Amino acid sequence: MQFSGGNRRRLRLGGDQRNACYPHSLQFYLEPPSENISLIEFESLAIDRVKLLKTVENLGVSHVKGTEQYQSKLEAEIRRLKFSFRENVENEYERRRRDHISHFILRLAYCQSEDLRRWFIQQEMDLLRFRFSILPKDKIQSFLKDSHLHFEALTARSLPAVQSDERLQPLLNHLSHSYTGQDYSTQGNAGKISLDQIDSLSTKSFPPCMRQLHKALRENHHLRHGGRMQYGLFLKGIGLTLEQALQFWKQEFIRGKMDPDKFDKGYSYNIRHSFGKEGKRTDYTPFSCMKIILTNPPGQGDYHGCPFRHSDPELLKQKLQSYKISPDGISQILDLVKGTHYQVACQKYFEMTHNVDDCGFSLSHPNQFFFESQRILTGSKDIRKESIQPEAPQPKPSVQKNKDASSALASLNSSLEVDMEGLEDYFNE
Repeated sequence: MQFSGGNRRRLRLGGDQRNACYPHSLQFYLEPPSENISLIEFESLAIDRVKLLKTVENLGVSHVKGTEQYQSKLEAEIRRLKFSFRENVENEYERRRRDHISHFILRLAYCQSEDLRRWFIQQEMDLLRFRFSILPKDKIQSFLKDSHLHFEALTARSLPAVQSDERLQPLLNHLSHSYTGQDYSTQGNAGKISLDQIDSLSTKSFPPCMRQLHKALRENHHLRHGGRMQYGLFLKGIGLTLEQALQFWKQEFIRGKMDPDKFDKGYSYNIRHSFGKEGKRTDYTPFSCMKIILTNPPGQGDYHGCPFRHSDPELLKQKLQSYKISPDGISQILDLVKGTHYQVACQKYFEMTHNVDDCGFSLSHPNQFFFESQRILTGSKDIRKESIQPEAPQPKPSVQKNKDASSALASLNSSLEVDMEGLEDYFNE
């Protein structure tokens, strides 16, 4: 596959040639694509493929594979993202081309560690299984004949060549844990919660990762820099203003016997920096679930990270018991954790703590957890009229309109700013 920063040179194929390229609605991806594509299309195809595979994972856990409900929901998502899925459908070339190219892009992104490879292969296998199950009987033999069933080792061998391309490698490094949903950096809710609400909100509407950070902060009056980064940006995303954030952290650290002058000199700059008021003036975004799961794992004395990913199973069980989760619910959650479905486990926790059978969304962000919780608990009531419950006007990521390619690229580039120069110093010791 070749990439260009300018206009894409599309191969010009006639009808018969196009059909010969992709004779079936599914494929074993035996040959990598060879045409030139623009970076904009590269980004757009990658994001759509990630969305599709995450839907495959979520449906595979929440529904019995092969059932009518599973099949219909997966088909609807494939249709929405404009990938191929049916034989004998007119004008399928472009959908099959998108399917082909996007698969190889994600091979590059997900071949870089064993955990990523395992996840990618599992979702692709389930997707292939679905497509094969709806293949007409008269097409099965021709598909098997056309798909030479020989095996060649992983895409990882081509990685050194890709790593030399400064345009692609940063994108590939972050694509596996990129967040493609709602942008929670927008301060539309700024000032809509008060500091005296946080304790109550932490038990009602915080996801477990933020709930444990808040508890540790209240008990120890201090968090190490990884915890301050994760929790500070989350609080910013749910509506804490810069002034409130400065007051919140200063009050807590002073309770831990820190000198106020030391806080002002050593910490206040970094809080202002996270709000885009210092340095490069970047509006840093709260961390998504994938970023929390895949980067900066907690060490001894840390409280950040994902409890479902980073906690010992027995300690997680005890924590869930303290949250009043039923024994059967704990068993379900631990089974999901054992299968490495960490976000789905958190989604199951959401359903149990909010007494809903189906939350109606695919959980991918701690701030999404908060706003969806508030939507259930308070509806659209104004935060100022409620003593402890904030407003939840945010739309579900699952019903947002697709961004065009350039917007999606800008959104991802914005999220990657978190890893750029300056953030590692945010809330440093």
